[in-house]
Amino acid sequence: MQECSMFNFCPSCASKKISFNEGKVFRCSGCGFTYYHNIAAATGCLISVPDASCNRCTATKVSRADGEKLLFTIRGREPAAGKLDLPGGFVDIGEGVLEGLYRELQEEIGWTPPQLQANGLQAGCMQACLADVFRLYASFSNVYLYKGIEYNTCDMYFSVCAPGLSIEDLHLDQSEISGVCFLKPQEIDYERFAFPSTIKAVKAYLGIRRLD
Repeated sequence: MQECSMFNFCPSCASKKISFNEGKVFRCSGCGFTYYHNIAAATGCLISVPDASCNRCTATKVSRADGEKLLFTIRGREPAAGKLDLPGGFVDIGEGVLEGLYRELQEEIGWTPPQLQANGLQAGCMQACLADVFRLYASFSNVYLYKGIEYNTCDMYFSVCAPGLSIEDLHLDQSEISGVCFLKPQEIDYERFAFPSTIKAVKAYLGIRRLD
C-alpha cells in the first residue's frame, strides 16, 4: 500500500489521529475528517509534422508511408531541465480534458492547430471542434512528485497532424520551455527524455504508426 505523509496533523482538528488508508484516503479518528487524495488528470500532445510531399494527412493522422518529424519541447526548469518532453500539463478545475490540452498548447508553445485557426471554436460546440482535431492514442497511470508530495495522475496522450509547422509558428513560454526540436522517429534518443512516462507515450505512438 502506498504511504503518504502529506498531513501530519488533521487539517480540521489539528490532532495526530490522522491516518492514510487504502492508498488514497486520509481519515481522522478524532473528528471524522475525511479527504480522498484522488488522481489528477494530465495531458500530453504529440505533434506530427509530415514531409512536404505528404498528400494524405488528416487532422489527426499522417499515413505510415509518408515521412514525419515529431515536435518535442526542451524543459526550461526543474525537474529535468534541458531534457525533452511533450507539450501538455494538468487539467484545471472546470475544464474538460480537451479544453485543458488546448489551453496548455496556447500557454506553453503559443500554438493553435491550423484546423482550429481555419474553423474557429464555435460557441456551444468547443468539445466537438477539439475532438475533430486531437486524437487520443494512449492513456497511462503515472506518479508525479512535486515538493515531496506524490500525485497519482491519469495521463492522456493525444496526437495532431500539423503540416508545415516550424519554430517560427511558435511562441514559447520561456519560463517553462527553453526551446523545441523536430526529430524524425529514427533520430529519437530516449536517453534525452525527461520522464519515463514521456518515453512510454512516444513508443506507444510509434507502435500505433507501424500498424497504420
